[in-house]
Amino acid sequence: MSASQGHPRRWLILGVICLAQLTVLLDNTVLNVAIPSLTRELHAATSDIQWMINAYSLVQSGLLLTAGSAADRYGRKKMLIAGLALFGIGSLAAGLAGSTGRLIAARAGMGIGGALLLTTTLAVAMQIFPSEEQPKAIGIWSAVNALGFAAGPLVGGFMLGHFWWGAIFLINIPIAMLGLVAVVALVPESKAAPSRGAAPGSPVRGDRPDLLGALLSTIGMASLVFAIISGPGHGWTSPRVLGTAAVAVVVLGLFAYWENRVDAPMLDLYFFRDRRFTGAVAGAVLITFGMGGALFLLTQHLQFVLGYGPLEAGLRTAPLALSVVLLNFTGLSAKWATRMGTPVSIALGMVLMALGLVSIAELDSGGYAGTLVGLLLIGGGCAVANPAMAHAIMSAIPPEKAGVGAGINGTLAEFGNGLGVAVLGAVLSSSVASGESLSAGLGTGQLVGAVAVLLGGFLAAGLLRRAERSLA
Repeated sequence: MSASQGHPRRWLILGVICLAQLTVLLDNTVLNVAIPSLTRELHAATSDIQWMINAYSLVQSGLLLTAGSAADRYGRKKMLIAGLALFGIGSLAAGLAGSTGRLIAARAGMGIGGALLLTTTLAVAMQIFPSEEQPKAIGIWSAVNALGFAAGPLVGGFMLGHFWWGAIFLINIPIAMLGLVAVVALVPESKAAPSRGAAPGSPVRGDRPDLLGALLSTIGMASLVFAIISGPGHGWTSPRVLGTAAVAVVVLGLFAYWENRVDAPMLDLYFFRDRRFTGAVAGAVLITFGMGGALFLLTQHLQFVLGYGPLEAGLRTAPLALSVVLLNFTGLSAKWATRMGTPVSIALGMVLMALGLVSIAELDSGGYAGTLVGLLLIGGGCAVANPAMAHAIMSAIPPEKAGVGAGINGTLAEFGNGLGVAVLGAVLSSSVASGESLSAGLGTGQLVGAVAVLLGGFLAAGLLRRAERSLA
């Protein structure tokens, strides 16, 4: 395969890895609509339901960096196969679980497979496409992310309307099996060459596995996400939240210290000396913070303010995903991004997304029209900005570290989304407690999210513009 021409079957391979990606993303949201059935049939308590949902995201977010590093070191095709197998086995165990404990354990196993899949799919896409086609490929990959967000509640609602709750997991098995066959037959193996894991200009590094780094990153990220998830329910000053947050700060501090001293770091801290990398990272955190929290509020707006049921609310969020899919699959967003450049693409996308959030907050006086306009603006902004942001992160990292780059991208998304839900949820609670109506409180939260998105976009665009000028 010529690096300049790409793999001859690259578009077919992209379809295979996007199918695997879609399955993982659906399981981030599909369980939400099954909560009444699980409560009734498994006699699940509220705490059980929380762990059924969170076991998947906690394990997945905690392992993203480790999974990406393992893919770079041992082979991305091997890790893709392992991820599909673990995800399929976990889905089988979840679908047949007869107790809450078994379902929680199965969801954790699915989270391991999900972490391997989320990191290897993007890393493989970066390896098989030439540089000029990477923006379009990443655009399609990003569109699948948006499709997964929108389709989860719809798929879950359809399956529960025709089958028992276990079917929402068992449907993953034939997809995982199809993916396994296709990966074995089509996807080329790729991994980092020995002694080439360091960023340009950094000291020579060794090749031994960074086992302590993997352990510290897993514990640190899982603790951080757990604290963020627990905050709204248990109180931000509760011993549970403060204790877990303290563990996260200490362990992640130790992780940074260790990575700076070990010969073969899992995450080379020299990456942060690249302005492209720091700009993309800083912007991605603020963007996912604003969008994650604001979209969390949107589901409540549709149900509690506009009066739609869960399935109806899911259907009415579809314009967002459909606009992303249309712009990315047709290649329009990639063409615009190429013409405008990465900094301008990110800034424009964030302006559109912020305007969409403002539309939902301010123009929707008891009807769906303002929300529809807002969703279309957000979808257009996502289609332009998100692929540009992901490409900026991946381009700033050496190709042999593509798995780690994908792990960083996924970790930022998990962290930003979780923090956004927690903080904007707290804004909603405090607004309602101060005497505002629920509708006004949701609008306030959406406006805070819009400000965060706008700041994130301009911050990332500014840093990336400075990086381009310094490299010119």
